[in-house]
Amino acid sequence: MAKTGSKSGDRHSAKGDGKKHKHEQDQQKKKHKQRQDERKGQKERPLRTMLRVPPGSGPVNLRAHDPSATPGGPRNKAEALEATAEIRLRLAELQERLFAQSTQGDPHCVLLVLQGMDTSGKGGTIKHVSDGLNPAGIRVKAFKAPTEQERQHPFLWRIRQALPRPGELGVFDRSHYEDVLIARVRDLVPRATWSRRYGVINRFEQSLADDGVTVVKAFLHISYDKQRERLLERLDRPDKHWKFNPGDISERALWPAYQEAYEAALERCSTDAAPWHIVPSDRKWYRNWAVAKLLLEHLELIDPAYPKADFDVERSRTELLAT
Repeated sequence: MAKTGSKSGDRHSAKGDGKKHKHEQDQQKKKHKQRQDERKGQKERPLRTMLRVPPGSGPVNLRAHDPSATPGGPRNKAEALEATAEIRLRLAELQERLFAQSTQGDPHCVLLVLQGMDTSGKGGTIKHVSDGLNPAGIRVKAFKAPTEQERQHPFLWRIRQALPRPGELGVFDRSHYEDVLIARVRDLVPRATWSRRYGVINRFEQSLADDGVTVVKAFLHISYDKQRERLLERLDRPDKHWKFNPGDISERALWPAYQEAYEAALERCSTDAAPWHIVPSDRKWYRNWAVAKLLLEHLELIDPAYPKADFDVERSRTELLAT
């Protein structure tokens, strides 16, 4: 009898364990499906929507944005390199269409504005995103400290000199935002001066949009630790010494002030005409993919087209074949 009871208890125990195991499997499958649905939902949403700072949404807290995140992007570096290469092919086609369209008087062009702390990768992003594009259709401008001549003019004067022409892709490595960033942090101008500039910038960017310029603004968001890592790499590698400036250390000491200045610029200058996008940039492969993807999405919205021939194609063909 004792043995029979023992077997019966074992059967009940095994049956209970089986139900528990099946429940755990069902829960795991459910969680896996939820993760798949989340990834699918992310991929279906435009990246420009995912990374956008919603206009009028209130204060921006950069600490709430993980600089190592990869929203909507490839899962690893290998996938990102492949995806970025595919995007560049599409960018090259749309760039050619944009330029071709401009030969018939179309005013559209694109201005990519890259901002970020030192070592965030503005130059590297330009290199990787523009690879394969026609250099004749790109205008890249890296803004340094204003020259003596530039200081004699309003702060937007030098910006206007570098704007892309119709059919071109313009890229700014730093920009007019320096005048509400370093100018604010370093007290280069009175508070009343830099505080007025937010409104001036918004009106300026609205005028660009009205003239057919699509402004794509990307803040390359890196962490404090990642910046130290990249600065150390510049010191450890002789081939990167040229990139290092001892002044970077004093600028790094002002990290909290710069983060505050960026938060203000992101909040006050993200508009419907020219919204800001926060691009997590601790992972270079994600950063490059994300900026390329943002450019692609905005060019697809423009949807440039090759102009129709304004001559008789068949007649020209016949005349050419007769030669």
